[in-house]
Amino acid sequence: MGMVHPSGSIALNRARVVRASRFRRVLMTLAVLASAVALGGCFGEEGYDLPTRAMKELSPQMLAQLQAKNMPKDSPILVRLFKEESELEVWKQDTSGRYALLKVYPICRWSGDLGPKVKEGDRQAPEGFYAITPGLMNPNSNYYLAINTGFPNAYDRANNRHGAFLMIHGDCSSRGCYAMTDEEIGEIYALARESFLGGQKEFQIQAYPFRMTPANLARHRNNPNMPFWQMIKQGYDHFEVSHLEPKVDVCDRHYVFDAVAPGNSTKPLNFTPTGHCPQYQTDPTIAEAAQEKQRHDEYVLAQLVKDNVPVAPLNTGTDGGMNRVFVAKLDNPTYTYDNEGHLHVPPLQPGRLPPALSPPLGSESDTTAAIAEPPGAPGSGLHNLFGSLFASRHDAEPPAASVPAAVQTANAGAIAPKPRQAAHESPAAAAALRPKSIEAAKSEPPKPQPAVAQSSQPTPQQQAAAFAPPASGNGLISGAQPVVPAGSFDSRWGM
Repeated sequence: MGMVHPSGSIALNRARVVRASRFRRVLMTLAVLASAVALGGCFGEEGYDLPTRAMKELSPQMLAQLQAKNMPKDSPILVRLFKEESELEVWKQDTSGRYALLKVYPICRWSGDLGPKVKEGDRQAPEGFYAITPGLMNPNSNYYLAINTGFPNAYDRANNRHGAFLMIHGDCSSRGCYAMTDEEIGEIYALARESFLGGQKEFQIQAYPFRMTPANLARHRNNPNMPFWQMIKQGYDHFEVSHLEPKVDVCDRHYVFDAVAPGNSTKPLNFTPTGHCPQYQTDPTIAEAAQEKQRHDEYVLAQLVKDNVPVAPLNTGTDGGMNRVFVAKLDNPTYTYDNEGHLHVPPLQPGRLPPALSPPLGSESDTTAAIAEPPGAPGSGLHNLFGSLFASRHDAEPPAASVPAAVQTANAGAIAPKPRQAAHESPAAAAALRPKSIEAAKSEPPKPQPAVAQSSQPTPQQQAAAFAPPASGNGLISGAQPVVPAGSFDSRWGM
């Protein structure tokens, strides 16, 4: 038995100690960030402006959104990127231990074409699975704020793929990156920072050419990247059915997802990216649901191919893409500055083809209906798996008469969350939120100087014609508003 302190109970005093410890940790991080910026000579006319960007608090609107969705401010996050839809999703772990969709951000610009990055200078934005550590967060970016994807990862290196400085950053200008607006990357950066302060050691980025639906796979069935896309779809499916972060390994030059030792073996698995794969099996807690989804998707894909649905052109005549809500920027050839003196570059670079626009006019993204419902409690009974998994993708399937009855299986929500180890980050881990000044100087290429944009541009209708995923709704993406003049995107992307 312990003695009760006059100021309150033992439990209350312990809570105060925990809060004080966390506060000291945050102060330490702030101090490291400020000192690193000072060493890097990153003074603005009004002082240390870069740490202000990097340490900006989440907005009251975002905090209210987190509370409404039962998501602790510092719980882990996961990011998904979709090129063809020009959307970035932030998923966050809620109090159930699973990830739920927090917010969808329209991507302002990505370059290249659909398909993974292969070599330096190909202008391709990467596709695949990437682990983001605090050291990959760059508050001194030439593009407002940046998150380095960590390309090349183990898979990329095993397949002799080369490149560097592949980022998610601000400024709406891309040469192989995923470019957001400054307001968007500021919020995404803050969400990642809070997850690190909460103990997440790294968060996962899943980058895809498009949402991996049977309809999209059918449209791109002649693309030479299809074997790669079928491989990363396995990780996509694992996340879709479980809402848990898939464990990613690489062996024999390909991705492996949620691998565990076979049977009752206690011998740890040893994966070598270029070596033979060890004997393993898929985590039984998600294997059945993932296989069921795969069988369903393969059946629908076969029906669509049999019906000879149109095939997307391999050469779209565009350079990357951008979400349609930013189309006003295409008509604005001037370079503008924000209140902090930061330069905003028009997304259409001189000498480059115009981007494809998404979603098509008169349609909306699949994301509109993709906000994850809270998973059912374990033991809540059986129901139609596909009724919940594919409700938001009705446009991807043929009429009900041509699809066999879905197999009854356990609710994906019954998949138990993987236990998380208690995270107690050290001062060194917190310090990694800010790269050292020398590293920051090497973290990305110099920003191109302003130039006069080309005056002749295809119309939005011509650009949209080169990119036409299936229509599925009646408006813009969830959270979007009608196109407005550039520079007025504040508080428009809440779900």
